[in-house]
Amino acid sequence: MFDEGDLPLRTGRTIITPGEDLSEFSVEGLKERVELLNSEIARAEAMIQSKTAGRAAAESVFRKS
Repeated sequence: MFDEGDLPLRTGRTIITPGEDLSEFSVEGLKERVELLNSEIARAEAMIQSKTAGRAAAESVFRKS
């Protein structure tokens, strides 16, 4: 059975596996990896903001006066 942290992160054509051995990567490869991860973090943060706004809107509709 897989732990969610063990699943690879697919970013376009690149697959990033958490805990992967980084010693085989070049400096340029590591920089690219960091850029991809930062991009994915930004995407996740944007979704958090969207869901938070949606929850706030729903709560305002169903809030009892």
